[in-house]
Amino acid sequence: MQPERPLPALTRAEQDFLHHYLKVLELLGRINPASAEYTYAGVNAAQALVTEAAGLRDALTSMYDRAEKEIHREPLVRTLRILGAEERIRRLSLAGPEPDPDAAPPPAPE
Repeated sequence: MQPERPLPALTRAEQDFLHHYLKVLELLGRINPASAEYTYAGVNAAQALVTEAAGLRDALTSMYDRAEKEIHREPLVRTLRILGAEERIRRLSLAGPEPDPDAAPPPAPE
């Protein structure tokens, strides 16, 4: 699927950084207790998370080693929005209504 808007020009390391970052968000969304259904799917996502975190680390290390000392937020955020990061981030939130701050706390289990 091609994005509707052209992506900003990014270095290969920045592309790898965003790729692994998005994958980490996706995997965390699968593990989110507010929306997860099966433990097996959570185990698979957690195992893949280790690999993606290492890829994220490697991409950032590559950027640093190549003297890319700063994260250029504007093109990276624009790219994340084009690639649908906001939807992945929504999957990390807790589902359901907000708790009433004035309500009494639930009784402690005995």
